[in-house]
Amino acid sequence: MVYVVVVWKMESSDAARNALMSVLEAAPGEQIVIVCDEHLRDVGDAFAYGAVDMGLWTRLVILKTENMVRKDIPAHLYEIFNTQRPDIFINLLRGSTEETPFRIKVTKMETRRRVRLGHCPGITLDMLTEGALALTIDQYKKMQDSADRLLMHLQNVDSVHVTAPGGTDLTIGVKDRPFFTDTKVDWHSMKWMNLPVGEVLCGPVEDGANGTLVCDMAVGGIGKIESPVSIKIVRGKAEVITSDDKKALSRIQKAVSMDAWAMRMGEFAFGINPGARISEEFLETEKIHKTCHIALGNNEDFPNGKNTSDNHMDFLFKSPTVNLRYEDGKEYLIMKDGELLL
Repeated sequence: MVYVVVVWKMESSDAARNALMSVLEAAPGEQIVIVCDEHLRDVGDAFAYGAVDMGLWTRLVILKTENMVRKDIPAHLYEIFNTQRPDIFINLLRGSTEETPFRIKVTKMETRRRVRLGHCPGITLDMLTEGALALTIDQYKKMQDSADRLLMHLQNVDSVHVTAPGGTDLTIGVKDRPFFTDTKVDWHSMKWMNLPVGEVLCGPVEDGANGTLVCDMAVGGIGKIESPVSIKIVRGKAEVITSDDKKALSRIQKAVSMDAWAMRMGEFAFGINPGARISEEFLETEKIHKTCHIALGNNEDFPNGKNTSDNHMDFLFKSPTVNLRYEDGKEYLIMKDGELLL
């Protein structure tokens, strides 16, 4: 007997169109500027074709991909920002940790315009055809409904206690740090969002976490790790970092030593995208369903965030159990072994 395995792929321009329509609520007649690295031209074309198919006035800007780490915004991008008034920006940029400061500068410049911003560091074409962006309109709607129900339980939370089979046991202060979702545009805050989407997240109190974080899946800027990374956190600061994966450990230690804020808490998030996979780019990996991740570093763009680091490094772990403690002292178990209890 012969078994035939059929792998379903979505057309990349269809996937881009679905994201623009479902996440950024693009409408015919609006203007969009797509800023794209030279080596991501195929992804840029997919978004451009998807935008044109929707009836958007579309401009695709290709940035020359150089062999050096970019630090400053090119002059012609300044000109576009200062002369054009687009409704939507899409940034399709490489995702290296070394260029995090450059991407932060670009994001800050665009968000001052009060536009809808899709920020995509490290996006790849197969995310549109087989991964976290290969979603139908109905799949986006279901994910957004899950995010809304999760957010209902995340109001007025004082702290979260997170445990996981890998060894994570961490209490995180989140008082006055609102949770939000990247699954759809927030018209009030005009908060930028990453594509692909699939998170419910917050910027926790920078000195409010204590315990141990054990990352057993992947690290932002590095990818899948060979051995778990254990981080002892005291008052929000990474005090001791250990791992048998010496190559990854060296890169992590370099990243968290970038400045005084790089080793402090920056993010806590739930992953809820059913199409997300472990990939080389953490942009997709962090959205994997039934996971959580914690980041050290910058959270200035999060509600009430105060971490001003030039770096932001994420740590993903599987099968988390999350207990919420509210300001009135009540508790609620929101996730058990990776399953949301809504």
